[in-house]
Amino acid sequence: MANDTTILTRKIQIFIDCDDKEKRIAYFKKLFEWQDIVFRGANLVLTHQYVQENLKDLIYLQTDVKVKLADNDTDKEGILNTSRMNTTYRLLSSYFKGLIPTDILSKVNTALIKNFQSDRLEFWKGTRSLRNYKKDMPIPFSSKAVKLSNDEHGRDFKLDLFKIPFRTYLGKDRSDKRVLLQRALVGQIKVCASSVKIVKGKIFLLLALEIPTKEHMLQEHIIAEASLSVEHPISVMVEKDNYQIGTKEEFLYRRIAIQAARHRLQKASSYNKGGKGRKRKLKSLDHYNQKEKNYVDSRLHLYSRKLIDICIKSQAGTLLLVNQSNKEEMAKEDEFLLRNWSYYGLIEKIKYKAKMAGINVIIE
Repeated sequence: MANDTTILTRKIQIFIDCDDKEKRIAYFKKLFEWQDIVFRGANLVLTHQYVQENLKDLIYLQTDVKVKLADNDTDKEGILNTSRMNTTYRLLSSYFKGLIPTDILSKVNTALIKNFQSDRLEFWKGTRSLRNYKKDMPIPFSSKAVKLSNDEHGRDFKLDLFKIPFRTYLGKDRSDKRVLLQRALVGQIKVCASSVKIVKGKIFLLLALEIPTKEHMLQEHIIAEASLSVEHPISVMVEKDNYQIGTKEEFLYRRIAIQAARHRLQKASSYNKGGKGRKRKLKSLDHYNQKEKNYVDSRLHLYSRKLIDICIKSQAGTLLLVNQSNKEEMAKEDEFLLRNWSYYGLIEKIKYKAKMAGINVIIE
């Protein structure tokens, strides 16, 4: 099996590692300013790329204006004074140079052009509108900007990012974040372009890591047939062995119970004491804001992990999702299934884990 790599992204909470209150406030102010510039710049890049792409359709321009969209140095008919990719970077530089590190501007430009290129066909068909980036979008940066080190106690890690000192907060983390950070620190795995996201005053590092795909003794001719359904989230058949992962009671009923509890709190919130307005009345609902989403995400991760473990144990190199397209079409017509059964999310997690294990996924 070829030695391939996979990009993992881990969300790690970090905080500004500075005891001086005034400096800490200044660092926060700088981060919020960068976040605002990234948001404005992202929408600016996308707008200009779209206009350039459709310049030939502006029939109200003079004929001599509608010429080839290319660099004039390489093509005599070109109307640009630089490459098309560099046009939006120069635009960002003219607006924001000196206000934000150029490394961030470069990554914003690269990521936005990549997204635009992937959506071009849908723009042309008219089935998609331009993406609209919001103020809380992450601040991207290259791997060169990341400088990791151990803290003095060896429990967490220090991070220097554009001369702003950060420290990770892993707490009682039981996942692989600590191990991955340590491997990245000693150079065993490569740090890729990552980003920082600010959510309600908390700072999170979205760290992208390139790790080698795990090699398992798999055989492509051994096929694991998996079926996704409501009664059993995943049913698997490998040769003569049958497995069932999860139950309807475990997944669907629990999810509906969370929805019902939230609905009861919503109805009762009108009788709650006010005093501080809307925020105090809805205080009891805060606990349920992400509860359903977190529960579903946790279950889907567990089911997909068990499926891949079965494939590895059985040495199945191919995973076939049976009749999945028909089930998705049926689910679109059933409002209950469309709301409560996460077919797409489960398939995405299965693909992701299968790629890491070197298993080929086929959707029937």
